[in-house]
Amino acid sequence: MLEVLKNLWETSGIATMTWQQGVMILVSFLLLYLAIKKQFEPLLLLPIAFGMLLTNLPWPGGGIFHPEWFDGEINWAALGGGGESDPGLFDFLYIGVKMDIFPCLIFMAVGAMTDFGPLISRPSSFFMGAGAQFGISAAFILACVFGFDPQGAASIGIIGGADGPTAIYLTSKLAPELLGGIAIAAYSYMALIPMIQPPIMKLFTNKKMRQVKMEQSRPVSKAEKICFPIIVTVVCVLILPSVAPLLGCLMLGNLFRESGVTDRLSDTAQNAMCNIVTIMLGTSVGATAVGARFLKLETLLIIGIGLLAFAFATVGGLLIGDLMYVLSKGKINPLIGAAGVSAVPMAARVASKVGQKENPSNFLLMHAMGPNVAGVIGSAVAAGILLTLFG
Repeated sequence: MLEVLKNLWETSGIATMTWQQGVMILVSFLLLYLAIKKQFEPLLLLPIAFGMLLTNLPWPGGGIFHPEWFDGEINWAALGGGGESDPGLFDFLYIGVKMDIFPCLIFMAVGAMTDFGPLISRPSSFFMGAGAQFGISAAFILACVFGFDPQGAASIGIIGGADGPTAIYLTSKLAPELLGGIAIAAYSYMALIPMIQPPIMKLFTNKKMRQVKMEQSRPVSKAEKICFPIIVTVVCVLILPSVAPLLGCLMLGNLFRESGVTDRLSDTAQNAMCNIVTIMLGTSVGATAVGARFLKLETLLIIGIGLLAFAFATVGGLLIGDLMYVLSKGKINPLIGAAGVSAVPMAARVASKVGQKENPSNFLLMHAMGPNVAGVIGSAVAAGILLTLFG
């Protein structure tokens, strides 16, 4: 009987669990709490947290995910089975991340869900979206100071773009070994934008600025909305070919929405495809947070630099917003500059909420969507530049 109990204990997951796995399981519980109880971006945070939980539970046959198979080129031989470890579920799902399939499909869904009208009607929003990319530059410099190589620093810097798919896309190409920390940092801080941005907004604006009511933007014609994604794709890809996968999918999704002849495709991109890819992307990204790899000093540095990147991105957008306020003689509310970080539409909602607290009759959401969409384009272009320089 004792021998049976001994064998049962030795083959159980509890006996083989490491302290790193235990810590990461507790972290996954915290993220699940934030997703379910606090509703911090649950559509993303919940699958990421559960993927983290599954990958850190002891599994027979070598585990449910093998990150070492994806550090460089994909180890197709190991994925075929017959090696020292059997491939797990997330090994196969992660191929969609490694080969940039999931991030690009998410961008297509974002394009199908996004109205570019506010950006087209107020082109000056591009400047606020560009200003928010300051977070990428600041984080890149900080990462270099802390000893990361250019590829790792570029991957950490893109966290400042506040765009999860872009961060995953660039990191999977330049520094796949850092993907777990970068993805967790990017998506966690995106979920925490309602906590991160308001104090910075109040620091860089005064009450009079925050109370500004903006005039309704000019109507945008259907022809303009159809031509915009085509023109942006042609111009950006001709100048920066490496941005084609991300930006092309974003604009294709938007063309599905605006053309008026592909309602079924637009509906599929916005709903079924977006939901399916979000589940696979979130769980497989969460699975990269394997305890033995994740709990390192460099991961803590990534998380810390990521927080500063979000702060600097908000500051950059607000400073351009302040300048636009002055140049427009008080007609543009600088709060919308904070929406230049490309967390669509969370950043725009936060800007609108802060403005409404100062002036209950103030509705900034659609005005903030202009810089918000500009930030999406800006972060994709920034990723293309970094990939060209360091890829």
